[in-house]
Amino acid sequence: MGDDPDYRFTLANERTFLAWLRTALALAAGGLAAIHLLPDALGSEALGLALLALGFFTAATSFRRWYRSEVAMRLGEPLPPSRLPQVVAYAIALFAVAAVVLFVVDAAR
Repeated sequence: MGDDPDYRFTLANERTFLAWLRTALALAAGGLAAIHLLPDALGSEALGLALLALGFFTAATSFRRWYRSEVAMRLGEPLPPSRLPQVVAYAIALFAVAAVVLFVVDAAR
């Protein structure tokens, strides 16, 4: 499939993929922590499940992103655009706001 790109680009693509996997792992760990460490907090299960789902989405999408970038480099084409950074950034911001609201509501009970 095409020509081998400069190994530095392939390794940089791989490092980016691994960074997305670390992000997915951190999201999953945060989701499990919300569920297990805050069992009495209002909405902790919903928040935890949402973080777990985002972690799964990030891991699954990051592989697709790595593969598409690898193919584009080998074929000498422009790198394909990705919405993954935008989706993950907005979702994390939304979850952070939801967590603050849930903790304030829970503290008021």
